[in-house]
Amino acid sequence: MKNKITCMITDDEPYARKGLQGYIEKIDFLDLRGSCEDALQLGMLLAEQPVDLIFLDIQMPHITGTDFLKARTNPPQVIFTTAYEQYAIQGFELDVLDYLLKPISFDRFLKAAYKAKDYFEVREKSSPAASYLFLKADGKLEKILFEEILFIEAMENYVVLYMQSQKIITHSTIKAILEKLPAGKFIQTHKSFIAAVDKIDSIAGNILHIRNHEVPVGRTLRDGVMKSILS
Repeated sequence: MKNKITCMITDDEPYARKGLQGYIEKIDFLDLRGSCEDALQLGMLLAEQPVDLIFLDIQMPHITGTDFLKARTNPPQVIFTTAYEQYAIQGFELDVLDYLLKPISFDRFLKAAYKAKDYFEVREKSSPAASYLFLKADGKLEKILFEEILFIEAMENYVVLYMQSQKIITHSTIKAILEKLPAGKFIQTHKSFIAAVDKIDSIAGNILHIRNHEVPVGRTLRDGVMKSILS
């Protein structure tokens, strides 16, 4: 990774902000660019100083962290920080990098920081114009040829790539993977599935048939899927 990961902290608790700042200062690949107490301030800071990563509290006055994230177009990557465990599922649905439950230990924070580092390193190595991408799997970076991918399935905070001859499991999100794939050759068919257009054998109802696999098509995505297949 050529540069440090620029980041911001947003939390309405001064003690929590101070603690996160202290953790960030201990990690040489993180570069703190700002700290604020609510999502309104965060929006103004981002307009002046875009960053790679936000450590974002969920329960805050005026606008929650989840509502802020839903309202943004192409937001920075996010690691949620919260005292409420029940928001974990919602966090993964929003494709955040990680979810830290308060009180946050330094060991757990460091693990999340390295997850962010892995994400940005992989993104840096994967070029949209290339015929492949790199993904971290089994402790190493694997070169994945686009032409070998049949379809991709999200499973909680992991993604499974079904290839011509094997399966690759990587710690990522469906959104992050889709951003690395060439537009037009892959389509998101469902909130948890991406299909290679040229590998689709047939479609019956809301099911795509790829080899001996069945890939679901979400109701809201069906029109776009059909347009991609028939164009």
